[in-house]
Amino acid sequence: MKAVTWQAPRKVSVDEVPDPTIQEATDAIIRVTTTGLCGSDLHLYEPLAPFMNAGDVIGHEPMGIVEEVGPGVRDLEVGDRVVVPFNVCCGSCWTCSRGLHSQCETTQNHENGTGASMLGYSSLYGAVPGGQAELLRVPFADFMPMKVPQGPVDDRFVLLSDVLPTAWQGVEYAALPTDGVLLVMGAGPIGDMAARIALHRGHRVIVADRERDRLARVAARGAETVDLNDVDELGEEVRSRTGGRGPDSVIDAVGMEAFGNPVVEASHKVVGMLPDALAGPFMQAAGVDRLAALHGAIDAVRRGGTVSLLGVYGGAVDPMPLMQMFDKQIQMRMGQANVRRWTDDIMPLLLDDGDPLGTEEFVSHRLPLDDAPEAYERFRDKEDGVVKVVFTP
Repeated sequence: MKAVTWQAPRKVSVDEVPDPTIQEATDAIIRVTTTGLCGSDLHLYEPLAPFMNAGDVIGHEPMGIVEEVGPGVRDLEVGDRVVVPFNVCCGSCWTCSRGLHSQCETTQNHENGTGASMLGYSSLYGAVPGGQAELLRVPFADFMPMKVPQGPVDDRFVLLSDVLPTAWQGVEYAALPTDGVLLVMGAGPIGDMAARIALHRGHRVIVADRERDRLARVAARGAETVDLNDVDELGEEVRSRTGGRGPDSVIDAVGMEAFGNPVVEASHKVVGMLPDALAGPFMQAAGVDRLAALHGAIDAVRRGGTVSLLGVYGGAVDPMPLMQMFDKQIQMRMGQANVRRWTDDIMPLLLDDGDPLGTEEFVSHRLPLDDAPEAYERFRDKEDGVVKVVFTP
């Protein structure tokens, strides 16, 4: 089969690799019909390169048709149309039973001190072959895959693999009061969808970014926008719009972003040149992130407010303004999305003929799998209005 494979920092390719096979009685094999390119895939592209091996199949946002099931699978049949979450989780352990699927005790990576394994996401998270491929092996097939009806286009459902539940969890964790104001840092796919969810719930939403085409997208859905190119102090700007108080909650949907910080950009390149035996421990023990978005969120949120952290950070010893956080009595929630925790809540919106979250027009670029190397570069550089890319294997 064809698959997108990681080869070296800033280099992916589309290669012929062996087809996946049933390895456990509870496995299934799906033929992938649509698979997403996620912003966090770009972390593998360069910053997390020490945890990648040449030939690793990447990608964690797939959906498709069931081709084969193991003898222990009871609830899935050949021909079913399914979306696969990025968390590799059993659904029955202590953490899964509490809705913490990203911490699944069955697939935790104890040797790395990390949580549940993830599709296509480095040796830190199990080195599980990913979904940017023509075929995918799905473990725990009676729990992980989400059946979706035939008929509506893939774009209606593929976001259930990551974007929708990640954004949904972010809004849940934001703990907005009924008449709350939400500030979203970043108008990429996750920030855009978080804004849509909060708007659908009736909240006032302000979105900050420096990419004007992305701001135009969220403005068209009803969000207020802040162009960071035109503002010196984001906190002062949003306080001026909220009676001097600040938003009730802030979602940081930016994460490991090196934009505008030559020191951080250089550190990513240095880490990429180190031998893996040195680079891996350095990444886990040192701060290599730019924290402008997170610090901005802490500054902007009102006293007693909540910061919901969706952006992925990779450093371990970055400075945090703990005095300010303590003084403002800020609450902070964060973590990988527990995808299956939220899918039953989200599904009715996807089955609504009105498509209230605008999923069918959310994808900005649909490309064949062979175009993946170019797409990674374009997505990384945010070219040509690229917001959400999906591949059709």
